[in-house]
Amino acid sequence: MMRTEIVNPVIGNFIESIRDIGYSFEVAVADLVDNSITAGSTDIAIHMVAHPELIFSMLDNGAGMSDKELVEAMRLATRNPKEIRSKHDLGRFGLGLKTASFSQARRLTVISKKNGSIASKMWDLDYISKEDKWLLITPEEISSIPFYEKLLALSSGTIVCWQLIDRCDRSSISSVINQVRKHLGLVFHRFLEGADRKAIKININNNSVQPFNPFNLNHPATQQLQLEKIKVYSSDVLVQPFILPHHSKLSQQEYEFYATEEGYVKSQGFYLYRGNRILIYGTWWGLHKTIDAHKLVRIKIDIPNNMDDLWGIDVKKSIARPAEAIKNDLRRIISRVTGIGAKPFTGRGRKIEDKSIIQFWEILPMNDDFRFAINERHPLFIDLLDTLNTQAREKLDIYLKGLQAYMPIDAIQFKLQHNPHQLKQQSALPDSDIEGLIKKLKGAGLPEPYINDLLKTEIFKDRKDLI
Repeated sequence: MMRTEIVNPVIGNFIESIRDIGYSFEVAVADLVDNSITAGSTDIAIHMVAHPELIFSMLDNGAGMSDKELVEAMRLATRNPKEIRSKHDLGRFGLGLKTASFSQARRLTVISKKNGSIASKMWDLDYISKEDKWLLITPEEISSIPFYEKLLALSSGTIVCWQLIDRCDRSSISSVINQVRKHLGLVFHRFLEGADRKAIKININNNSVQPFNPFNLNHPATQQLQLEKIKVYSSDVLVQPFILPHHSKLSQQEYEFYATEEGYVKSQGFYLYRGNRILIYGTWWGLHKTIDAHKLVRIKIDIPNNMDDLWGIDVKKSIARPAEAIKNDLRRIISRVTGIGAKPFTGRGRKIEDKSIIQFWEILPMNDDFRFAINERHPLFIDLLDTLNTQAREKLDIYLKGLQAYMPIDAIQFKLQHNPHQLKQQSALPDSDIEGLIKKLKGAGLPEPYINDLLKTEIFKDRKDLI
Protein backbone atom coordinates (compact mmCIF):
# COMPACT_ATOMS: atom_id res chain seq x y z
CA MET A 1 0.00 0.00 0.00
CA MET A 2 1.28 3.46 -0.93
CA ARG A 3 2.39 5.57 2.02
CA THR A 4 1.31 9.22 1.81
CA GLU A 5 1.41 12.30 3.98
CA ILE A 6 -0.05 15.77 3.71
CA VAL A 7 2.53 18.48 3.01
CA ASN A 8 0.85 21.87 2.96
CA PRO A 9 2.64 24.81 1.39
CA VAL A 10 3.88 27.64 3.54
CA ILE A 11 1.01 29.92 2.63
CA GLY A 12 2.88 33.17 3.22
CA ASN A 13 5.60 32.12 0.79
CA PHE A 14 3.05 30.74 -1.67
CA ILE A 15 1.18 34.04 -1.69
CA GLU A 16 4.31 36.02 -2.53
CA SER A 17 5.02 33.59 -5.40
CA ILE A 18 1.61 33.92 -7.03
CA ARG A 19 1.87 37.70 -6.73
CA ASP A 20 4.76 37.60 -9.19
CA ILE A 21 3.05 35.93 -12.13
CA GLY A 22 3.86 39.02 -14.19
CA TYR A 23 0.83 41.31 -14.25
CA SER A 24 1.29 44.96 -15.05
CA PHE A 25 -1.27 47.28 -13.45
CA GLU A 26 -3.24 47.79 -16.67
CA VAL A 27 -3.30 44.06 -17.48
CA ALA A 28 -4.58 43.33 -13.97
CA VAL A 29 -7.39 45.88 -14.38
CA ALA A 30 -8.30 44.34 -17.76
CA ASP A 31 -8.78 40.99 -16.01
CA LEU A 32 -11.36 42.60 -13.73
CA VAL A 33 -13.14 44.13 -16.71
CA ASP A 34 -13.34 40.65 -18.26
CA ASN A 35 -15.37 39.49 -15.27
CA SER A 36 -17.69 42.49 -15.50
CA ILE A 37 -18.36 41.95 -19.20
CA THR A 38 -18.98 38.23 -18.63
CA ALA A 39 -21.51 39.22 -15.94
CA GLY A 40 -23.42 41.26 -18.54
CA SER A 41 -22.30 44.73 -17.45
CA THR A 42 -22.95 47.70 -19.69
CA ASP A 43 -21.54 50.37 -17.38
CA ILE A 44 -18.19 50.09 -15.60
CA ALA A 45 -16.82 52.85 -13.38
CA ILE A 46 -13.26 52.96 -12.04
CA HIS A 47 -12.11 55.13 -9.16
CA MET A 48 -8.40 55.51 -8.45
CA VAL A 49 -6.83 58.05 -6.11
CA ALA A 50 -3.57 58.41 -4.22
CA HIS A 51 -4.75 60.35 -1.14
CA PRO A 52 -5.20 59.82 1.72
CA GLU A 53 -4.24 56.29 0.64
CA LEU A 54 -3.67 54.65 -2.71
CA ILE A 55 -6.93 52.89 -3.51
CA PHE A 56 -8.51 51.33 -6.60
CA SER A 57 -12.20 50.55 -6.83
CA MET A 58 -14.36 49.37 -9.73
CA LEU A 59 -18.15 49.20 -9.93
CA ASP A 60 -20.18 47.41 -12.61
CA ASN A 61 -23.92 46.98 -13.19
CA GLY A 62 -23.68 43.28 -14.00
CA ALA A 63 -25.73 40.38 -12.66
CA GLY A 64 -24.15 40.48 -9.21
CA MET A 65 -23.59 37.52 -6.87
CA SER A 66 -25.29 35.98 -3.88
CA ASP A 67 -23.27 35.26 -0.75
CA LYS A 68 -22.70 31.66 -1.85
CA GLU A 69 -21.75 32.67 -5.39
CA LEU A 70 -19.35 35.29 -4.04
CA VAL A 71 -17.57 32.71 -1.87
CA GLU A 72 -17.06 30.56 -4.98
CA ALA A 73 -15.85 33.58 -6.98
CA MET A 74 -13.27 34.30 -4.25
CA ARG A 75 -12.03 30.71 -4.31
CA LEU A 76 -8.78 30.19 -6.23
CA ALA A 77 -9.19 28.05 -9.37
CA THR A 78 -12.93 27.97 -8.84
CA ARG A 79 -13.55 26.61 -12.37
CA ASN A 80 -11.96 23.89 -14.47
CA PRO A 81 -10.11 25.48 -17.44
CA LYS A 82 -11.30 22.58 -19.64
CA GLU A 83 -14.93 23.29 -18.82
CA ILE A 84 -17.10 24.30 -21.78
CA ARG A 85 -18.11 27.91 -21.34
CA SER A 86 -20.54 30.33 -22.90
CA LYS A 87 -19.09 31.88 -26.06
CA HIS A 88 -19.34 35.27 -24.31
CA ASP A 89 -17.32 34.12 -21.26
CA LEU A 90 -13.94 35.92 -21.23
CA GLY A 91 -12.52 33.84 -18.35
CA ARG A 92 -10.84 30.46 -18.32
CA PHE A 93 -8.91 29.46 -15.20
CA GLY A 94 -11.11 30.88 -12.43
CA LEU A 95 -8.03 32.74 -11.19
CA GLY A 96 -8.21 36.16 -12.83
CA LEU A 97 -9.98 38.12 -10.09
CA LYS A 98 -7.64 36.79 -7.41
CA THR A 99 -4.28 36.66 -9.17
CA ALA A 100 -4.82 40.05 -10.83
CA SER A 101 -5.79 41.63 -7.51
CA PHE A 102 -3.05 39.94 -5.47
CA SER A 103 -0.46 41.08 -8.02
CA GLN A 104 -1.16 44.72 -7.14
CA ALA A 105 -2.61 44.87 -3.63
CA ARG A 106 -2.50 43.03 -0.32
CA ARG A 107 -6.20 43.43 0.38
CA LEU A 108 -9.04 42.53 -1.97
CA THR A 109 -12.63 43.35 -1.06
CA VAL A 110 -15.58 42.37 -3.24
CA ILE A 111 -19.11 43.63 -2.56
CA SER A 112 -21.96 42.38 -4.69
CA LYS A 113 -25.70 42.95 -4.93
CA LYS A 114 -28.21 40.44 -6.28
CA ASN A 115 -31.95 40.09 -5.71
CA GLY A 116 -31.85 43.01 -3.29
CA SER A 117 -29.22 41.42 -0.99
CA ILE A 118 -25.67 42.65 -0.38
CA ALA A 119 -22.80 40.16 0.03
CA SER A 120 -19.20 41.07 0.85
CA LYS A 121 -15.96 39.12 1.22
CA MET A 122 -12.31 40.04 1.70
CA TRP A 123 -8.93 38.44 1.17
CA ASP A 124 -6.26 40.04 3.38
CA LEU A 125 -2.87 38.58 2.43
CA ASP A 126 -1.14 39.68 5.62
CA TYR A 127 -3.86 38.03 7.73
CA ILE A 128 -3.69 34.83 5.66
CA SER A 129 0.09 34.74 5.98
CA LYS A 130 -0.07 35.31 9.73
CA GLU A 131 -2.67 32.57 10.30
CA ASP A 132 -1.15 30.28 7.66
CA LYS A 133 -4.66 29.42 6.44
CA TRP A 134 -6.88 30.54 3.57
CA LEU A 135 -9.31 32.39 5.82
CA LEU A 136 -11.85 34.41 3.86
CA ILE A 137 -13.10 37.43 5.79
CA THR A 138 -16.63 38.82 5.84
CA PRO A 139 -15.85 42.50 6.56
CA GLU A 140 -17.95 44.28 9.15
CA GLU A 141 -17.57 47.79 7.74
CA ILE A 142 -18.02 48.27 3.99
CA SER A 143 -19.83 51.61 3.73
CA SER A 144 -16.55 53.49 3.32
CA ILE A 145 -15.60 51.50 0.21
CA PRO A 146 -15.79 53.77 -2.87
CA PHE A 147 -18.99 53.31 -4.93
CA TYR A 148 -20.85 51.63 -2.07
CA GLU A 149 -23.72 54.15 -2.15
CA LYS A 150 -23.97 53.84 -5.93
CA LEU A 151 -24.14 50.04 -5.65
CA LEU A 152 -27.09 50.37 -3.25
CA ALA A 153 -28.95 52.38 -5.91
CA LEU A 154 -28.45 49.68 -8.58
CA SER A 155 -30.72 46.67 -9.01
CA SER A 156 -27.57 44.51 -9.24
CA GLY A 157 -23.83 44.95 -9.57
CA THR A 158 -20.42 44.35 -8.06
CA ILE A 159 -17.61 46.41 -6.52
CA VAL A 160 -14.00 45.21 -6.59
CA CYS A 161 -11.72 47.22 -4.30
CA TRP A 162 -7.93 47.05 -3.93
CA GLN A 163 -6.33 48.41 -0.77
CA LEU A 164 -2.77 48.26 0.54
CA ILE A 165 -1.56 48.63 -3.04
CA ASP A 166 2.19 48.07 -3.02
CA ARG A 167 3.01 47.51 -6.70
CA CYS A 168 2.21 51.03 -7.83
CA ASP A 169 4.01 54.22 -6.79
CA ARG A 170 1.50 56.88 -5.75
CA SER A 171 3.77 59.56 -7.26
CA SER A 172 3.20 58.04 -10.70
CA ILE A 173 -0.55 57.56 -10.39
CA SER A 174 -1.33 59.94 -13.28
CA SER A 175 0.80 57.98 -15.73
CA VAL A 176 -0.63 54.69 -14.41
CA ILE A 177 -4.19 55.92 -14.96
CA ASN A 178 -3.26 57.09 -18.45
CA GLN A 179 -1.75 53.70 -19.25
CA VAL A 180 -4.83 51.90 -17.94
CA ARG A 181 -7.06 54.14 -20.06
CA LYS A 182 -5.09 53.43 -23.24
CA HIS A 183 -4.87 49.71 -22.55
CA LEU A 184 -8.60 49.32 -21.92
CA GLY A 185 -9.41 51.44 -24.98
CA LEU A 186 -7.39 49.07 -27.16
CA VAL A 187 -8.12 45.69 -25.56
CA PHE A 188 -11.89 46.27 -25.29
CA HIS A 189 -12.39 48.54 -28.30
CA ARG A 190 -14.99 46.23 -29.85
CA PHE A 191 -17.08 46.28 -26.68
CA LEU A 192 -16.78 50.06 -26.46
CA GLU A 193 -17.79 50.32 -30.13
CA GLY A 194 -20.75 47.99 -29.64
CA ALA A 195 -19.60 45.05 -31.79
CA ASP A 196 -22.12 42.17 -31.66
CA ARG A 197 -23.85 43.61 -28.59
CA LYS A 198 -24.85 46.85 -26.89
CA ALA A 199 -21.85 49.13 -26.41
CA ILE A 200 -20.43 49.18 -22.91
CA LYS A 201 -19.21 52.29 -21.13
CA ILE A 202 -16.01 52.45 -19.08
CA ASN A 203 -15.21 55.52 -17.01
CA ILE A 204 -12.03 56.24 -15.08
CA ASN A 205 -12.38 59.00 -12.50
CA ASN A 206 -15.49 60.22 -14.36
CA ASN A 207 -13.71 60.40 -17.74
CA SER A 208 -14.88 57.97 -20.39
CA VAL A 209 -12.48 55.51 -22.03
CA GLN A 210 -12.51 55.94 -25.80
CA PRO A 211 -12.22 52.92 -28.11
CA PHE A 212 -8.96 52.61 -30.02
CA ASN A 213 -9.33 50.49 -33.15
CA PRO A 214 -5.73 49.76 -34.23
CA PHE A 215 -6.63 49.27 -37.91
CA ASN A 216 -7.76 52.86 -38.72
CA LEU A 217 -10.76 51.42 -40.57
CA ASN A 218 -12.40 54.74 -41.48
CA HIS A 219 -9.45 56.12 -43.45
CA PRO A 220 -9.82 55.70 -47.25
CA ALA A 221 -6.11 54.83 -47.61
CA THR A 222 -6.34 51.85 -45.23
CA GLN A 223 -6.18 48.63 -47.24
CA GLN A 224 -8.45 45.86 -45.98
CA LEU A 225 -7.27 42.66 -47.62
CA GLN A 226 -9.14 39.42 -48.19
CA LEU A 227 -10.60 37.71 -45.12
CA GLU A 228 -9.59 34.06 -44.72
CA LYS A 229 -11.46 31.43 -42.75
CA ILE A 230 -9.15 28.64 -41.59
CA LYS A 231 -10.52 25.44 -40.09
CA VAL A 232 -8.56 24.20 -37.05
CA TYR A 233 -9.87 21.11 -35.30
CA SER A 234 -13.51 21.77 -36.30
CA SER A 235 -13.37 25.44 -35.22
CA ASP A 236 -13.05 28.48 -37.48
CA VAL A 237 -10.16 30.91 -37.18
CA LEU A 238 -10.75 34.21 -39.02
CA VAL A 239 -7.70 36.06 -40.37
CA GLN A 240 -8.11 39.60 -41.72
CA PRO A 241 -5.00 41.55 -42.88
CA PHE A 242 -4.78 45.34 -43.04
CA ILE A 243 -2.23 47.76 -44.48
CA LEU A 244 -2.32 51.09 -42.65
CA PRO A 245 -1.90 54.36 -44.58
CA HIS A 246 1.59 55.71 -45.27
CA HIS A 247 2.44 58.78 -43.21
CA SER A 248 2.22 60.98 -46.32
CA LYS A 249 -1.54 60.30 -46.40
CA LEU A 250 -2.14 61.23 -42.75
CA SER A 251 -1.86 64.31 -40.62
CA GLN A 252 0.95 64.20 -38.08
CA GLN A 253 -1.60 63.91 -35.26
CA GLU A 254 -3.42 60.97 -36.86
CA TYR A 255 -0.17 59.23 -37.77
CA GLU A 256 1.11 59.45 -34.20
CA PHE A 257 -2.27 58.35 -32.79
CA TYR A 258 -2.27 55.07 -34.70
CA ALA A 259 1.38 54.37 -33.92
CA THR A 260 0.26 53.11 -30.46
CA GLU A 261 2.49 53.42 -27.40
CA GLU A 262 5.08 51.09 -28.95
CA GLY A 263 5.43 52.86 -32.30
CA TYR A 264 4.70 51.46 -35.76
CA VAL A 265 7.67 49.10 -35.98
CA LYS A 266 6.85 47.27 -32.73
CA SER A 267 3.10 47.36 -33.42
CA GLN A 268 3.27 45.44 -36.71
CA GLY A 269 2.14 41.85 -36.87
CA PHE A 270 -0.74 39.86 -35.44
CA TYR A 271 -3.58 41.08 -33.23
CA LEU A 272 -5.25 38.10 -31.58
CA TYR A 273 -8.89 38.44 -30.50
CA ARG A 274 -10.71 35.93 -28.33
CA GLY A 275 -14.38 36.63 -27.80
CA ASN A 276 -13.98 40.17 -29.24
CA ARG A 277 -11.25 40.95 -26.68
CA ILE A 278 -7.65 41.53 -27.71
CA LEU A 279 -5.31 39.09 -25.99
CA ILE A 280 -1.98 39.91 -27.61
CA TYR A 281 -0.93 42.38 -30.28
CA GLY A 282 2.13 43.53 -32.20
CA THR A 283 3.80 40.12 -32.58
CA TRP A 284 4.90 37.78 -35.37
CA TRP A 285 5.28 34.84 -32.96
CA GLY A 286 8.72 34.15 -34.44
CA LEU A 287 7.18 33.42 -37.86
CA HIS A 288 8.59 36.60 -39.38
CA LYS A 289 11.16 39.27 -38.61
CA THR A 290 10.17 42.74 -37.46
CA ILE A 291 11.47 45.21 -40.06
CA ASP A 292 10.76 48.83 -40.89
CA ALA A 293 9.37 48.06 -44.36
CA HIS A 294 6.50 46.07 -42.82
CA LYS A 295 5.57 48.51 -40.07
CA LEU A 296 2.17 49.27 -41.63
CA VAL A 297 1.09 45.60 -41.66
CA ARG A 298 -1.42 44.54 -38.99
CA ILE A 299 -3.22 41.20 -39.18
CA LYS A 300 -6.34 40.53 -37.13
CA ILE A 301 -7.03 36.98 -35.92
CA ASP A 302 -10.32 35.97 -34.30
CA ILE A 303 -10.56 32.74 -32.31
CA PRO A 304 -13.42 31.31 -30.22
CA ASN A 305 -12.93 30.69 -26.50
CA ASN A 306 -12.90 26.90 -26.96
CA MET A 307 -9.38 26.95 -28.45
CA ASP A 308 -7.45 28.29 -25.44
CA ASP A 309 -5.35 25.16 -24.96
CA LEU A 310 -4.35 25.15 -28.65
CA TRP A 311 -3.09 28.74 -28.39
CA GLY A 312 -1.25 28.47 -25.07
CA ILE A 313 -3.22 31.29 -23.44
CA ASP A 314 -1.90 32.10 -19.98
CA VAL A 315 -3.65 33.19 -16.78
CA LYS A 316 -3.07 36.88 -17.51
CA LYS A 317 -4.53 36.51 -21.03
CA SER A 318 -1.56 38.49 -22.32
CA ILE A 319 0.51 35.61 -23.73
CA ALA A 320 -0.58 33.29 -26.54
CA ARG A 321 1.04 31.28 -29.31
CA PRO A 322 -0.50 29.92 -32.49
CA ALA A 323 -1.44 26.28 -32.73
CA GLU A 324 0.95 24.20 -34.83
CA ALA A 325 -1.96 23.31 -37.11
CA ILE A 326 -2.27 26.94 -38.26
CA LYS A 327 1.37 28.05 -38.52
CA ASN A 328 1.80 27.15 -42.19
CA ASP A 329 -1.33 29.13 -43.08
CA LEU A 330 -0.05 32.10 -41.10
CA ARG A 331 3.33 31.97 -42.87
CA ARG A 332 1.55 31.95 -46.23
CA ILE A 333 -0.57 34.95 -45.22
CA ILE A 334 2.49 36.79 -43.88
CA SER A 335 4.31 36.32 -47.19
CA ARG A 336 1.39 37.68 -49.18
CA VAL A 337 0.57 40.60 -46.92
CA THR A 338 4.10 41.84 -46.22
CA GLY A 339 4.75 41.98 -49.96
CA ILE A 340 1.83 44.38 -50.30
CA GLY A 341 2.68 46.21 -47.07
CA ALA A 342 6.22 46.98 -48.21
CA LYS A 343 5.11 48.71 -51.44
CA PRO A 344 4.63 52.17 -49.88
CA PHE A 345 8.32 52.05 -48.92
CA THR A 346 9.93 50.09 -51.76
CA GLY A 347 8.08 52.26 -54.26
CA ARG A 348 9.58 55.36 -52.71
CA GLY A 349 12.96 53.67 -52.36
CA ARG A 350 13.15 52.95 -56.10
CA LYS A 351 12.99 56.65 -56.89
CA ILE A 352 16.76 56.91 -56.51
CA GLU A 353 17.04 54.59 -59.52
CA ASP A 354 14.69 56.65 -61.69
CA LYS A 355 16.61 57.07 -64.97
CA SER A 356 14.53 60.08 -66.04
CA ILE A 357 16.09 62.19 -63.28
CA ILE A 358 19.74 62.97 -62.66
CA GLN A 359 20.08 62.28 -58.93
CA PHE A 360 22.49 63.74 -56.39
CA TRP A 361 22.95 60.26 -54.93
CA GLU A 362 23.33 56.84 -56.48
CA ILE A 363 23.52 53.25 -55.24
CA LEU A 364 26.83 51.51 -55.91
CA PRO A 365 27.07 47.70 -55.69
CA MET A 366 29.87 46.16 -53.61
CA ASN A 367 29.84 42.41 -54.35
CA ASP A 368 26.71 41.31 -52.45
CA ASP A 369 26.48 44.63 -50.59
CA PHE A 370 25.91 48.24 -51.63
CA ARG A 371 26.52 51.80 -50.51
CA PHE A 372 25.15 55.27 -51.23
CA ALA A 373 27.50 57.55 -53.16
CA ILE A 374 27.58 61.07 -54.59
CA ASN A 375 26.64 61.04 -58.27
CA GLU A 376 29.82 62.33 -59.89
CA ARG A 377 28.03 62.56 -63.25
CA HIS A 378 25.76 65.33 -61.98
CA PRO A 379 26.20 68.38 -64.26
CA LEU A 380 26.72 70.78 -61.35
CA PHE A 381 29.43 68.50 -59.94
CA ILE A 382 31.19 68.28 -63.29
CA ASP A 383 30.95 72.05 -63.72
CA LEU A 384 32.32 72.58 -60.21
CA LEU A 385 35.35 70.34 -60.83
CA ASP A 386 36.21 72.30 -63.97
CA THR A 387 36.56 75.48 -61.89
CA LEU A 388 38.92 73.95 -59.29
CA ASN A 389 42.67 73.51 -59.34
CA THR A 390 44.27 70.20 -58.42
CA GLN A 391 44.74 71.00 -54.72
CA ALA A 392 41.13 72.14 -54.32
CA ARG A 393 39.90 69.04 -56.12
CA GLU A 394 41.81 66.81 -53.71
CA LYS A 395 40.30 68.58 -50.68
CA LEU A 396 36.80 68.29 -52.15
CA ASP A 397 37.36 64.61 -52.90
CA ILE A 398 38.38 63.88 -49.28
CA TYR A 399 35.41 65.85 -47.96
CA LEU A 400 32.90 64.04 -50.17
CA LYS A 401 34.35 60.63 -49.32
CA GLY A 402 33.95 61.46 -45.64
CA LEU A 403 30.38 62.66 -46.26
CA GLN A 404 29.54 59.39 -47.99
CA ALA A 405 31.32 57.18 -45.43
CA TYR A 406 29.64 58.74 -42.40
CA MET A 407 26.05 59.22 -43.52
CA PRO A 408 23.92 59.19 -40.32
CA ILE A 409 21.93 56.14 -41.44
CA ASP A 410 20.86 55.13 -37.92
CA ALA A 411 19.68 58.64 -37.06
CA ILE A 412 17.81 58.96 -40.37
CA GLN A 413 16.12 55.61 -39.87
CA PHE A 414 15.16 56.46 -36.29
CA LYS A 415 13.64 59.81 -37.27
CA LEU A 416 11.72 58.31 -40.17
CA GLN A 417 10.29 55.63 -37.89
CA HIS A 418 9.27 57.90 -35.04
CA ASN A 419 8.75 61.42 -36.45
CA PRO A 420 8.45 61.28 -40.27
CA HIS A 421 6.29 64.43 -40.39
CA GLN A 422 8.98 66.45 -38.63
CA LEU A 423 11.64 65.70 -41.23
CA LYS A 424 11.93 68.87 -43.38
CA GLN A 425 15.01 68.01 -45.43
CA GLN A 426 14.09 69.91 -48.59
CA SER A 427 13.81 73.15 -46.65
CA ALA A 428 17.63 73.18 -46.63
CA LEU A 429 17.51 74.38 -50.26
CA PRO A 430 15.18 77.39 -50.49
CA ASP A 431 14.00 78.88 -53.81
CA SER A 432 16.12 81.98 -53.21
CA ASP A 433 19.32 79.88 -53.39
CA ILE A 434 18.17 78.23 -56.60
CA GLU A 435 17.23 81.56 -58.18
CA GLY A 436 20.65 82.96 -57.25
CA LEU A 437 22.34 79.95 -58.85
CA ILE A 438 20.31 80.35 -62.04
CA LYS A 439 21.28 84.01 -62.39
CA LYS A 440 24.95 83.08 -62.18
CA LEU A 441 24.58 80.21 -64.64
CA LYS A 442 22.65 82.34 -67.13
CA GLY A 443 25.36 84.99 -66.98
CA ALA A 444 27.92 82.34 -67.88
CA GLY A 445 26.26 81.62 -71.26
CA LEU A 446 25.04 78.09 -70.80
CA PRO A 447 25.11 75.70 -73.78
CA GLU A 448 21.81 74.00 -74.63
CA PRO A 449 22.93 70.41 -73.72
CA TYR A 450 23.95 71.66 -70.28
CA ILE A 451 20.55 73.33 -69.78
CA ASN A 452 18.79 70.10 -70.78
CA ASP A 453 20.82 68.15 -68.23
CA LEU A 454 20.02 70.68 -65.52
CA LEU A 455 16.31 70.35 -66.24
CA LYS A 456 16.61 66.64 -65.48
CA THR A 457 18.17 67.16 -62.05
CA GLU A 458 16.24 66.97 -58.77
CA ILE A 459 16.68 70.69 -58.16
CA PHE A 460 14.96 71.83 -61.33
CA LYS A 461 12.57 68.98 -62.20
CA ASP A 462 9.69 70.80 -60.43
CA ARG A 463 11.04 74.33 -61.01
CA LYS A 464 11.51 74.46 -64.78
CA ASP A 465 9.79 77.87 -64.82
CA LEU A 466 12.81 79.32 -62.98
CA ILE A 467 15.17 78.39 -65.82
